[in-house]
Amino acid sequence: MPAMNKKILVVDDDPDIVLMLTDRLESLGYVPVSARDGEQALDLLESEEPGLVLLDLEMPHLSGMEVLKRLGGSIKEFEPEDGMRSGLWEGDATHPPIIVMTAYGTIQRAVDAMKCGAYDFLTKPLDVDHLTIVIEKTLERESLKRQVAYLRKEVESRYSTIVATTPEMHSLIDLAKRAANSDATVLLLGESGTGKELFARSIHQWSARRTMPFVIINCVALADTLLENELFWHEKGAFTGATALQKGKMEVADGGTVFLDEIGDMSPDLQTKLLRLLQDREFHRVGGTKLVRVNIRILAATNRELTKAVKAGRFREDLYHRLNVVSFSIPPLHERTSDIPHLADLFLQRSARELGKPGMYLTPEAVETMKKYPWPGNVRELDNAISRAVVLSIDCAIGPEHLRLTDESLSGVPAFEHLTYHDAMDQYGRYLVEQALRRASGNQTKAADALGLQRSYLARLVKQKNIEVKGIEESS
Repeated sequence: MPAMNKKILVVDDDPDIVLMLTDRLESLGYVPVSARDGEQALDLLESEEPGLVLLDLEMPHLSGMEVLKRLGGSIKEFEPEDGMRSGLWEGDATHPPIIVMTAYGTIQRAVDAMKCGAYDFLTKPLDVDHLTIVIEKTLERESLKRQVAYLRKEVESRYSTIVATTPEMHSLIDLAKRAANSDATVLLLGESGTGKELFARSIHQWSARRTMPFVIINCVALADTLLENELFWHEKGAFTGATALQKGKMEVADGGTVFLDEIGDMSPDLQTKLLRLLQDREFHRVGGTKLVRVNIRILAATNRELTKAVKAGRFREDLYHRLNVVSFSIPPLHERTSDIPHLADLFLQRSARELGKPGMYLTPEAVETMKKYPWPGNVRELDNAISRAVVLSIDCAIGPEHLRLTDESLSGVPAFEHLTYHDAMDQYGRYLVEQALRRASGNQTKAADALGLQRSYLARLVKQKNIEVKGIEESS
């Protein structure tokens, strides 16, 4: 990200003030540029592109106020938290923030200038120490604005693209956009790695809450007590070590969206507390008695069949109905093979850009190999495979050998033709986990990395599928 422009334009018809300011700015490490009237200032704004302007209001020919009015189309007024009206330069940064300079007798003029978009004002005679503080604070705020805009753009570019070539996926996107226009709770269903988080982020970005926080909570990554603390945090003295009040993610997300990933793995006790939150939008902090109210929108996702979990008594039926206001299932990648080349190209361009390898492309053989592969890890596995291929390739062409999908992945796989779809996928998932553990000599952390899974999620799969890790370690 480019550094903040340290060039400062000084606009004043008094040569002594200009000299004093340029000397001071140079001593502080800035690059001063000076103008003696408003017309010259407008020319230098375009040619020099300074990062900040110190503008005198009282000048012949074209006053500082007239300069502000001419630039008014590039300024947006806003109301800061303290209620004081000020100005904020728009994102293209063609015009920088302007600090006006005025004599004591024209404070009202300075206030009028700020209504026209000036950022702040200084009174004459100038106090150089105060001048330094105002300049540093203004540039610091501008730098933070740029960083926030840059990071927001990076996040949106990484998560805003849902590749869809099939009618089913187009219908899902239409449904998600309609759901985004309300505050209805949305339940996203589908296998691990199908893109449920991407849909959740997109719903948030399409909603009226887009400028507020999007908070992700993984319901399987933490133990129950830690997850409760993560959600609601605690009051001072709630337990040993709780020396101060701490706000949980539900409070941090106030005004925004909370995405509860792997909601099907939440414990019964936490399900009860979540139900209360969904009903009343209020909760108690851990160890607290005071009700905390929040304005949040809930999105949830799971790869479990919640209807079966409800029948088995593992998931509250009333919570299920609260979550299932709007729901849709995201199909696994092997059911949308026409999307694979487009997704692969998207991941390829991103990985190549991040690693500084321009011009990379997939060979036709690589594309055919990807279409034939079952992708049990879905879109997440495809992303990892492409990233690995970009790292391993020594030239621009990525072939099947770089994808590493042709050995155990496409051959030597047990035959599942006689099984139902769900049973076949269950056994194939077991096979993949066992193979990854065997290659990692039983090391679950390494196996999880190879499969593109979280360590905690792999441990749960091992437990669910009754895989004997000890036996794998001994045979390796």
